[in-house]
Order: sequence, then structure tokens, then C-alpha cells
Amino acid sequence: MELRDDHLSALIALVRQHTGIAMNEHKRVLLQGRLLPRLRALGIASWAAYIERLASDRTEVTSFIDSVTTNDTVFFRTPAVWAWLSETFLPAFAAQGRAAPLRIWSAAAATGEEAYSLAMSCLEYQAQAPGLRFEILGTDISHAALATARAGAYRGRSVARFEADRPALFRKYLVAHGDGVKVGPDVAQHVRFDQHNLLGRPPRGAAFDLVMLRNVLIYFDAEHQQQVLAGARAAMGPSARLVLGEQESITRLQTAFAFEQAHVYRIGGEPS
Repeated sequence: MELRDDHLSALIALVRQHTGIAMNEHKRVLLQGRLLPRLRALGIASWAAYIERLASDRTEVTSFIDSVTTNDTVFFRTPAVWAWLSETFLPAFAAQGRAAPLRIWSAAAATGEEAYSLAMSCLEYQAQAPGLRFEILGTDISHAALATARAGAYRGRSVARFEADRPALFRKYLVAHGDGVKVGPDVAQHVRFDQHNLLGRPPRGAAFDLVMLRNVLIYFDAEHQQQVLAGARAAMGPSARLVLGEQESITRLQTAFAFEQAHVYRIGGEPS
């Protein structure tokens, strides 16, 4: 079914309206591939009719968002980030001797691999700091991705990479489940998942010590990047750190953050 320019423009506008993600005409093939299964499932014979459906059916808007958002993630993505977490951030936090638990927000958590990787890293560090307590919130705009995250069951590329790169952690924290694996209860008990739009208000119970906002800003234009970063700042405690993806930089933007090292930003001012 051909996606005409006017229908493409309407869909791009709807993506922006409901997610804030900035797409252009080069996403024609992507949108066709992701949305045609929805049209077939609904028995809708034209793009115009589907666009009309989105204007009147909030339930379908949820499916639309699930279809057009990217949910590609793996366990322990970008080794340098996890080395910094284990060797720099966690020791510095533990040294403060706080009574409150470490609070981490995995924003745009997709199917949950990052949030569970955080939990595993914190559990490993407890061998050096037995008093460390922590809680992790993973959020995403996609209900389908969150369903996978809450189930904690995985197979395929993400699992294969994890087993190859970190075999000891793989055996320690994952258990066999069907033709794949499942996150063990000792990991899952530290993680919860909620639906959240990064352009909306920060999650309740803010004052996070660490915010992971990786590989998501690249999907927003500069205006919405500023909005997302302002929301992240509002959710952070005074000495918190923000971690971005390897292809992302915010130095050209007017934000509350200052560069600390590759991938890592602190709240502006002197390092704390």
C-alpha cells in the first residue's frame, strides 16, 4: 500500500504530537514497515482511514506509539559506562554514607535490559559495600516494551551478547526460561517499570542520584531535547549524574548540565 506524501506528512506530525520524536520524509520505509501490520490487523484499507482512526481512537494511539518508537537495547551497552559506574560512581556514592538508598532512573528503558544491568552492577558492588541499598525505576513511552521489561524474559541477540561478554554475570543472575533466559528474583526485586513520556512531568518521587538517558535525545529536535533535559534535571538530586549515549552531546545546548567525562554530565557548577 503506497504511502503518499500527504499521508506521510500527517503520520510524521502524529509521531511528533504523541511522542515528541522528530521524523522526516526519509522515514517513509520505516513507517510503512511498522504500521502496515496495524492496518492489516484492523482491516483498514487506506492510510487516510488509519489517520482518521488515530484521531478518534485513543486505544489505537497507544498501539501507534508502540509501533513507531524504537526499542532496541542490550545488556551492558557501552562498556565504558559500566566501568565508570562500578569504579567511580558507586564508590563515590558509598563513601558518602547516606542513609537513603541509591535511586536510579533508567529513562527510555525500552525492554528493560539497561535497568536490569544497573541492578546487577549494584548487586556486584555490594560485595565491597554491604550496606549499599538501591532502587531502580525504568520508564518508557511504549506499553509493549514495558510488558517485556516487566516479564524480564529474553532471548536472541541481546542474550547471546551478554553471555559472550560477561559469562560470570550471565550465569549468576539469569535463569533458563523456555528457549531463552529470565532475570532472577534477586535482580528483579530492585527494579520497577512505569509508563512515562519524556516530554511530560518527571516521575513521582524524584531526587534521583543517577539518570540514564542514553540514545534517546538523538530522536528529538533541539527544542524537545531542551525540554527532555529540563525534565531530567527536575528529577535529579543536587549531586546527581546524568549519563547520555555515545552519539549524544549537549554542549551546544543551554542546559543545567556540565560535562564531566565521556558520556557523563553533572549539574552545572563546581564538581561535587
